[in-house]
Amino acid sequence: MSVQDFMTKNLVVVQPQTKIFDAVDLMKKNDIHRLPVVENDRLIGLITEGTIQEALPSKATTLSVYEANYLLNKTTVADVMVKNVQTVLPEALLEEGISLMRKNNVGVLPVVDSQENLVGIITNNDIFDAFLKITGYKDGGTRVQIQIVEDHKGILADLTKLLADNDFSILTVVVNRKELETIVELQIQTRETEKVQQLLKDAGYQVLEAVLTNEED
Repeated sequence: MSVQDFMTKNLVVVQPQTKIFDAVDLMKKNDIHRLPVVENDRLIGLITEGTIQEALPSKATTLSVYEANYLLNKTTVADVMVKNVQTVLPEALLEEGISLMRKNNVGVLPVVDSQENLVGIITNNDIFDAFLKITGYKDGGTRVQIQIVEDHKGILADLTKLLADNDFSILTVVVNRKELETIVELQIQTRETEKVQQLLKDAGYQVLEAVLTNEED
């Protein structure tokens, strides 16, 4: 899966000449915490709640309220925006986007195409949504965790055949290979948790956990 599969495409953006107060109003109105700054459809910066807070006069300032308001009324997005913004291509692997966010300690990545045009934005929340979708959690059903002590070629084929032969559909498969063991997690489209668990145990599999996951309304 790629970044473009989970990025937000309907963006709220600002121009570099936008006043700080107007940027704050946009954030409040749309319940967002950052705004890409664009000029001719190209990303030139990013403004966040944090950069705006840094631009506000400190409580310890010697400026009067009127002087502070006058200063802020003159301050534009271009004056306080982050200019060196880490970006990602839309066709990049989702994992690459996550790695960039972790490496640069940021919670958002603007998504730009090869012409540097802004086409989307991906945030921590988008990553969380992607994880829920990839694991099949929102689809409901039964999550089964199986410990594979003796891993061998074709183990997944054996598992899927066993379940298919008993009319169980697999929604997602996650394999976690450790040094001495392999853990396979299956999201199965059924609420017959005990039946699935017993089927796997009877076939010789070591079931660590079998629980229901709730389907999202």
